[in-house]
Amino acid sequence: TDLYSITAESITGDSISLSEYRDQALLVVNLAASEALPAIAGLRTLHNTTNNLTVLGFPCNQFGAQEPASNDEILAFAKDRFDVNFPMFAKIDVNGDQAAPLYQWLKTQIPGDIGWNFAKYLINSKG
Repeated sequence: TDLYSITAESITGDSISLSEYRDQALLVVNLAASEALPAIAGLRTLHNTTNNLTVLGFPCNQFGAQEPASNDEILAFAKDRFDVNFPMFAKIDVNGDQAAPLYQWLKTQIPGDIGWNFAKYLINSKG
């Protein structure tokens, strides 16, 4: 398995192949939109001002139950409050048996569980 063979569900329910991001550097972040307001704004700024870098946001409720909202509520909050325009995906688990395929793959590259929200994985343009 490589990065580009993985699919993920967008926050609006569409199936997205990560091959759509081929030749782009990626910053993959598990986030809790409602709990870390400055971090969300910072990710948006980074996404908008860094050439050939795409931020991919993955809401997660595994840490302190800080993201209990539904996907629709998370998206509305992120767009209304921060004008987020980076790709956001459906709420996932990043640790344990139910970890999303992307995070299973990431942890084969850098072993170990995620410790909290806003863990970042920087992936170069070669995947």
